[in-house]
Amino acid sequence: MLRRPHSWAHEVGIEPLKRIVYSLHICFFFSLLLVMNGGWSSKPPFLQVLCARFGVTMESKVTLFSKLLQTCIDKKVHLAGKVIHAQVIVNGLFSDIFLSNRLIEFYAKCGKLDFARHVFEKMPGKNIYSWNAIVSSFCKAGELQEAEHLFLEMPERNTVSWNTIISTLVRNKLEEKALHLYYMMNKEGFRPTQFTFASVLSACGGLMELEHGMSCHALSIKVGLDSNMYVENALVGMYAKCGIMEDAIEAFGEMSQPNEVAFTAIMGGLLQANRIEEALRMFTKMHQIGIQIDSVSISSILSVCARGGSGEPNGPSPRYGIQCNIHGLQVHGFIIKFGFEMDLHVNNSLLDMYAKSGSMDVAEIIFANMPDVNVVSWNILIAGYGQQGTSERAIDLLQMMQQHGFEPDEVTYLSMLGACVKSGDMETGIQMFDQIACPSVSSWNALLSGYSQIGNHTEAVEFFKKMQFVNVHPDHTTLAVILNSCAGIGFLNGGKQVHAVSIKSVLDADMFVASALIDMYSKCGNIDMARHVFDRMHERDDVCWNSMIAGFALHSLNREACILFKEMQENGVSPTQFSYATILSSCARLASLSHGRQLHAQIIKDGYINDVFVGSALIDMYSRCGDVSLARQFFDEMPNKNIVSWNEMIHGYAQNGCGNEAVDLFDNMIQSGGKPDGITFISVLTACSHTDLADVALRIFNSMEQEHGVKPLADHYTCIIDSLGRAGRFNEAEILINKMPYIDDPIVWEVLLSSCRVHANINLGKLAAEQLFRIDPQNPAPYVLLSNIYASLGRWDDASAVREKMSGQQVSKYPGYSWIEFKNGVQAFMADDDLRMVGVGKEVNQGNILSFRGGAKCFRRRLIKRVST
Repeated sequence: MLRRPHSWAHEVGIEPLKRIVYSLHICFFFSLLLVMNGGWSSKPPFLQVLCARFGVTMESKVTLFSKLLQTCIDKKVHLAGKVIHAQVIVNGLFSDIFLSNRLIEFYAKCGKLDFARHVFEKMPGKNIYSWNAIVSSFCKAGELQEAEHLFLEMPERNTVSWNTIISTLVRNKLEEKALHLYYMMNKEGFRPTQFTFASVLSACGGLMELEHGMSCHALSIKVGLDSNMYVENALVGMYAKCGIMEDAIEAFGEMSQPNEVAFTAIMGGLLQANRIEEALRMFTKMHQIGIQIDSVSISSILSVCARGGSGEPNGPSPRYGIQCNIHGLQVHGFIIKFGFEMDLHVNNSLLDMYAKSGSMDVAEIIFANMPDVNVVSWNILIAGYGQQGTSERAIDLLQMMQQHGFEPDEVTYLSMLGACVKSGDMETGIQMFDQIACPSVSSWNALLSGYSQIGNHTEAVEFFKKMQFVNVHPDHTTLAVILNSCAGIGFLNGGKQVHAVSIKSVLDADMFVASALIDMYSKCGNIDMARHVFDRMHERDDVCWNSMIAGFALHSLNREACILFKEMQENGVSPTQFSYATILSSCARLASLSHGRQLHAQIIKDGYINDVFVGSALIDMYSRCGDVSLARQFFDEMPNKNIVSWNEMIHGYAQNGCGNEAVDLFDNMIQSGGKPDGITFISVLTACSHTDLADVALRIFNSMEQEHGVKPLADHYTCIIDSLGRAGRFNEAEILINKMPYIDDPIVWEVLLSSCRVHANINLGKLAAEQLFRIDPQNPAPYVLLSNIYASLGRWDDASAVREKMSGQQVSKYPGYSWIEFKNGVQAFMADDDLRMVGVGKEVNQGNILSFRGGAKCFRRRLIKRVST
């Protein structure tokens, strides 16, 4: 009966020891019979016959069983291994620790963890190798809790014990525990090996714990393992993940023989740092020097190409995108040439590159020709359409995915939600969100961000409350998004509650959250609390500084904004384009031309002169400081202009009484293909009102809706009525007021009353004043203006009556003020201030002066010069 299997085994060239194992399959029932009849000592001696038949020398029982078990381990032959286990027991060899350890290893390799644990527990004696075997078994099976429990129960440990548990924790993203055990290992006097360092450095990279990583690096040098290949690879990866690319490049450069692992790590780090060109060059170098390129390396460089061509807001410049698309095509050709097109992981990376670059037609072709697809493939394609906001196609793909038997996961529905958000279809987005059985914090963040992005902050706040009810703990992204929504609707109490949640979650010190808190308190009117949050921060990045500077600027604390801008640079934080745009606005409000010129020079030095928003802020600054010719010169030299640039220049002319120039520039904008918005019309209409161009103003006003599709708002009616009033055309102004839909807007009546005061139109002036008494009884302007009209006509009794009414209503007139620039800065003073105190330390709170009116009224008064005495 044994001849046939022997002949077959001989033909395929299987070694004698392995032939025994295969024979054991066939002879299973015979072996059971032998066991029942006395095992090894029974006649005929079964295993002896096998050994003689296949030419295996009988050294000893233990050696034979050990070799048989090793073959079973290598081939994962569970049935044959059980037979050998039985023979071990029958022959009284279970007490042999070496064989028992092999049995533990065998059952673990076959996935029979319960049997391995049973063997371990029944062993009459255990050594350190037994403990290592059972701990390793549970580690490989992913039973971390039991593995840790066994590890702590070990009567003694060696380096292998420590390495096993530390590497397992790192692989399972439990880096903090791994670091804790590493320090315990050092404390107990065990010397780390190359495998220890590789695991621990990977943990440091995952946690971005640079200090621990550098300490580990120092120890590897001390014990002479820093030149080991595994340690070198791990060092490059650790520094790259921590964002210290110069050290990563240095560690890479010191490698004796860089391999594909090190190249992949350094490319990943350069990608993370947005150093796209260097990452591309690194892949080219890898290929040139003959390093074997595997699927992981190809996927890594495709990720670089995807980032470069994705057009992300914080990504590289457009020229990188073009270059990356070219490199992506080259890598695609490389994939075809070297036969990687059958690799699913590579194909998914290729699909992702084309999807992120917006080449969805190519992505669909790649997808259609893939030999195998998985859920990841479908998710990438759906996310690509989601990125473009093409929700209809994304929904079609979702249905096709389900028809092909693939079950959507959370990533699928998140991609669908992103598509719905981009297309503004939040109703379908909610349906996608509801499909997720147990939404993670990432899913909630996507939903909250969607509502926040479309400006529906109230819904965002409501869903944040629901998130709390289902016991999903927010992360720093959640808190930042919801704080932005609280700021958007001025919900101070809600913002305070979120602040409390951030403290409870120990996230208030996170720079992302702290910046959002500063922004929320600033926009909700509590600038003191915003400064308190800022001062408590241990670390600050440019976003934190910018948020605080913008808060001061928002509250007209422009001097404080300038001081903080200076402190920012003293603390080694370089200004960004946002920093410059904000601080230029403060300079403009302070009318500090000298400071503005200094900033202009610094902007040129830092390379932000071509930024369109910085350029627009420079135009505004020069215009507000009275140097409109320099503002126009800079405007003409701008390489790129947007609607903000045009608006600022037109508004600059309006502020400086250059109405004709403003109208000419407005016409130039139209002729060059620019599309004016509501602010454009406010600016040009204001310019017309200040230079007696009432007919031109009427022409432009009438063209708003007819030619440009811009519906006139209260601000536009205010400008045209101001223009007609200044020209003394009160009949037309009154007709327009009666037709407009903003009859209760106080600013409209106030500008009309101002014009009535100039032209001594008592009848219309009295009507305008009465409307203002009704709408805004605490506004002093109508009392003062009406009183002045009566006084100019010699009607002193009526003037006194208005003043008495003002006193009876306890309405106070706002004090007039002026400001001057001197060598130490800009200082404001009021009518009763002592001018001798200017420049010697007396300060006037400009915040109280400039913020006497809030909200939209302040915005309009910034554009319309109100006549008052």
